[in-house]
Amino acid sequence: MDAIRIFTDSTADLPADLVDTHAIGVVPLSVTIGDETFPDGSFSQVEFFERMNAAPQLPTTSQPSVGAFRDAYEHALESAREIVSVHISPLLSGTFESAREAATAFAGRVHVVDSYTLSGALGLQVLDAARAAEKGATASEIVAMIESGRDKVRFVVGLDKLDNLAKGGRIGKVTAFLGGMLNMRITFYVRQGEFIPLSRARGTHAILKQTIDWVAEQMGDRTRGVFCVLSALAPDKAAWLKSAIQERFDVAELYEWETGAVISTHTGTGFGVAFVPLD
Repeated sequence: MDAIRIFTDSTADLPADLVDTHAIGVVPLSVTIGDETFPDGSFSQVEFFERMNAAPQLPTTSQPSVGAFRDAYEHALESAREIVSVHISPLLSGTFESAREAATAFAGRVHVVDSYTLSGALGLQVLDAARAAEKGATASEIVAMIESGRDKVRFVVGLDKLDNLAKGGRIGKVTAFLGGMLNMRITFYVRQGEFIPLSRARGTHAILKQTIDWVAEQMGDRTRGVFCVLSALAPDKAAWLKSAIQERFDVAELYEWETGAVISTHTGTGFGVAFVPLD
């Protein structure tokens, strides 16, 4: 019997090879395009953007049901003693609440943790949890590790346009920041589940440089870190960021992941950098 299984949801944007290597359980959110609903991960990124752009209305996304989490946990607990389930911030999705409600059916064997974030920044925390489990850490030790380290994870996102955020009603403070200029490229960072506007620019190079400068500012006097570059149909921007990170920092790990359908629905095309400074 495995001691601990790690679970997350599909907004972590973890690639299949890492999910398989570390036996991470992933409960998918769903995306509805027109009259059809699909689990997140049903399409390649290119295919999803083609479908989204061809649809008369922006797709909608939905959290997993309590039953979906309950079924996944029940199956995993046939071979594991406990589960640590790490999820997108409850300020951004009802996924955390579905997981927490499902966990009540298992008499304390399932521990649900708020990552304070999403996408690659969530994925990095999940990877750390999975590695700790592989080394024999207890559930309480893994939960404590995540809760003590989640404020150290930084996440900056750059979007080509704000159309999707505006249509989805998730633009929040960004509206005031932009003054309604939705054609601007904008970066924002995520802090405890909230999108905070950071900078705006009209040119690609300018927004990429502002992004890497903010990463350096957050690194402070530290040069070593773990980095994850996210691409929402933006491979050239991701390549530029990876190269800049390698030139500027002492890289312990560097990943490049594609955003899934749920995240891409709300962001449109763009990029992100999730990272953890190391002492």
